[in-house]
Amino acid sequence: MHVGVKVPNVTFHTRVRDESVGGPNPYRWQDMTSDDYFKGKRVVLFSLPGAFTPTCSTYQLPGYEKNAEEFRKLGIDEIYCMSVNDSFVMNAWARDQKLKHVKVIPDGSGIFTRQIGMLVDKDNLGFGYRSWRYAAVIDDGVIEAWFEEPGREDNHGEDPYGESSPETVLEYLRSKA
Repeated sequence: MHVGVKVPNVTFHTRVRDESVGGPNPYRWQDMTSDDYFKGKRVVLFSLPGAFTPTCSTYQLPGYEKNAEEFRKLGIDEIYCMSVNDSFVMNAWARDQKLKHVKVIPDGSGIFTRQIGMLVDKDNLGFGYRSWRYAAVIDDGVIEAWFEEPGREDNHGEDPYGESSPETVLEYLRSKA
């Protein structure tokens, strides 16, 4: 469905650590574009319903972090985790998870997620609009492979997980090596 399609051209509003800011909160705003993240690189992007949520924090994000070296050996330059959360939440989650390899992308308003067709209403959980769980291998901004959890719909009663797992993406990459 998405294979061969260029990722949406979006500007992400991020907060980055900058010691020159000084004080107890040395961060500044830095806008990043889709090109900043995807141009000239082969990356894995995975997106999930929310930072600090159970499946995301227990299995999906830690699995990508733990397997980062194998992803690199299979030709992946970066691993990105995206969620419809603001930069403050994504940065706090990255610190909480002690990330060293996976980089977080805040899609606070869900613009990228909406344009790629994965924005769903999760109001049944009090979340509002969030991303359906998926992963993709993206080569120079073009989707090479797509891994979407089954049953995408608004207010889904479950949170399927498997298709977008690091194990599934690694299996695909090994088959292409």
